[in-house]
Amino acid sequence: MHEKAVELLTALGYEMQGTDEALLSFCIGKAESTVKNEINWQEVPEGLMHIAVSMALGEFLTAKKTFDPAGLAGLDLSAGIKQLQEGDKNTVFSTGESSLTDEQRLDNYISLLMNYGKKEFSAFRRLRW
Repeated sequence: MHEKAVELLTALGYEMQGTDEALLSFCIGKAESTVKNEINWQEVPEGLMHIAVSMALGEFLTAKKTFDPAGLAGLDLSAGIKQLQEGDKNTVFSTGESSLTDEQRLDNYISLLMNYGKKEFSAFRRLRW
């Protein structure tokens, strides 16, 4: 799970720093614990691994934003799709007209990471006795 989290952070344009390993490990442990407690399993099942990684990254980015906002300078939050063409259909999105700041985009992304896939827990949930 650690490798997947680092790969996703790298894909987002974030370079791991020396002190990030301990924070990332803590966030991964917290996400694993949350998933295991929600579904009452001893291990995180493969089908929920991507959700646990997302939750861990959400925790990581929240901690970095709170305690080391300058460390997130490498993230490119302004990137987006400008035009989509498929066959004879062409869609152009309004870019640069968004009223969202980079911080608001980061907050929205963190919220997505923290809440993504929680509905899938019910497919794995076991009853507690």
